[in-house]
Amino acid sequence: MDCYSNNILERSFFERDTAEAAVNLLGKILVKEGESGLSAGIIIETEAYYGPQDPASHAFSGRTPRSRIMFGKAGIAYVYLCYGMYWLLNAVTEKETVPGAVLIRSLKPVSGIENMKRRRDIEDESKLADGPGRLTIAMGINMADNGIDMTDRKSSLYISRNTVERGVMKVEKTPRIGIKNGRDRLLRFVATGL
Repeated sequence: MDCYSNNILERSFFERDTAEAAVNLLGKILVKEGESGLSAGIIIETEAYYGPQDPASHAFSGRTPRSRIMFGKAGIAYVYLCYGMYWLLNAVTEKETVPGAVLIRSLKPVSGIENMKRRRDIEDESKLADGPGRLTIAMGINMADNGIDMTDRKSSLYISRNTVERGVMKVEKTPRIGIKNGRDRLLRFVATGL
């Protein structure tokens, strides 16, 4: 086992308020194991999405075929297609039956960088995973990863603790990006100093 899989976040990490989970995911490491090897990056940007009280959430209208995963077990990967072009990765949060998910928006690549460059067909490391759609392309994440239990030690997609000192990282709160409703809420979190 590698240093990442020895430190996978447990379900209880995700079973909390969604914004709190979104902030605490900053500095953690997203890992995807695939045929071409392991890819990993430090999470540096997240957004929190709630349920019926959040007009920007897929769960705003209640449980639907698309949103039902958000009402399920915390720590599950929620992957969906955005604009018919890009897969986006979320981590389900909150206690079961309470909808919530954290969108993983950006990573700082740390492992499998050559594979990321090949998948994205670019050389600039700073642009490999600097948006939610670019992130999933770089990491090789797609609909096949929807529903994966990221707390299971046998999963190919998971989030690991990092050894980065929390004091080094600063967190900026801003409105979420690319939404029509709920723009007034400061539910986007960006880590600096990593």
